[in-house]
Amino acid sequence: MTNDILIVDDEKDIRELISDILKDEGFATRLAGSSDEAMNQLNSDPPALLILDIWLKDSRMDGIDILKQVKRNNPDVPVVIISGHGNIEIAVAAIKQGAYDFIEKPFNIDQLMVVITRAMETSRLRRENLNLKRRDPVAADMLGNSPAFKRLRDQLDKVARSNGRVMLTGEPGSGKELAARYIHAQSPRAKEAFVIVACATIEPERMEEVLFGRESADRGVEPGLLEQANDGVIYFDEVADMPLGTQPKILRVLTEQQFTRSGGSDKVRVDLRVISSTNRDLESEIAAGRFRQELFDRLNVVPIAVPTLAERRDDIPALALHFVEYFQANQGLVPRELPEETMAALQAMVWPGNIRQLRNVIERVLILAENAGPVQPSELEPQGAASAGSEALTLGPKITGLALREARELFEREYLLTQINRFGGNISRTAQFVGMERSALHRKLKSLGVVGGVRIDDEVMGK
Repeated sequence: MTNDILIVDDEKDIRELISDILKDEGFATRLAGSSDEAMNQLNSDPPALLILDIWLKDSRMDGIDILKQVKRNNPDVPVVIISGHGNIEIAVAAIKQGAYDFIEKPFNIDQLMVVITRAMETSRLRRENLNLKRRDPVAADMLGNSPAFKRLRDQLDKVARSNGRVMLTGEPGSGKELAARYIHAQSPRAKEAFVIVACATIEPERMEEVLFGRESADRGVEPGLLEQANDGVIYFDEVADMPLGTQPKILRVLTEQQFTRSGGSDKVRVDLRVISSTNRDLESEIAAGRFRQELFDRLNVVPIAVPTLAERRDDIPALALHFVEYFQANQGLVPRELPEETMAALQAMVWPGNIRQLRNVIERVLILAENAGPVQPSELEPQGAASAGSEALTLGPKITGLALREARELFEREYLLTQINRFGGNISRTAQFVGMERSALHRKLKSLGVVGGVRIDDEVMGK
């Protein structure tokens, strides 16, 4: 929606006079002399305000017909009716049908400006209201200081400044939606809508109605997600789940920037930035015939891989503390400290569900807390995983069937590998934590036969 005023009148002198007056007052204007011209402009780029004559000579629609269309398709656009002296009753009827106000011909300039100024303020407030409703209240914060996270944020910062389409790939729960929100928050479209299309949860038979909206005689116009995202960002979450029959229609929208609602005939123009995400290999999906190559090429302009939590273990303490503060502020849960040994346990855990799983663990620990004391490592395991109050180590058949020396070697190997993974392959930090000299740790790893299987980051080690 633009910030100009569309003036519709079949008398050229009248519409140009109004336009000149408004331009002198600093307003931008557009002109239309017929209902077809008016509808074309309304559909292509809705104005902030419509000034509309009741009678349009030699037009397919009169002012009342256009008013009804505007109230259905663009309910946030105020309509000021222009009426001759003999049409006051019709003008009053138009007010009852949703017109903002009316101006009687011949009009007084001061009266005209009062009505226009008020209508434009109404338009501004409606747009601000709509934007506030559309914007998600969750801030697009990005937390982390690990090398993998820094690389991700650098990529997101670069792409945010453009209008290019982005394809985010990564495991479930790794933060693809948060990355998309970050792009939006840093972009020139930050004040506009961020609309999510949850491709995996929308029923295939409803997908097109959800995306394109619907028109019907009894329910009028129901805007779809594409229309709601106009001027902002449309985010196709798990785009691999988009029905095959819908894909060519989305491809057409990306090409033409317009579409037709279900049950309608008018073209709806949109200005969108598109961000997509997937946890699947789309090239394999294409080879299997489940995803269209042309759509992939359109969406995959800038591919960005979102790292797993295992690749960001250094970020786990900051993320865990963030979730503690978040649940305190939003659910009123009692905050608890996360001591060093608990942080160590969090960093050593396996996280197949990535950041989402970490968030769930922190929420569960806070909800089930029996006191406000520090969180103990034993609380991180789901209830029932170990006997209550017991700190005994549970030994499985893999280890109980071994002699003591072999069992000790197996434990040391698993323990050291877990700590090395926790510290991202940094041998110096691992040695410091386990209480060994770095050279002694190297010898121990070599004796256990695991040196070749450890990825050691020489840059982190300072070499």
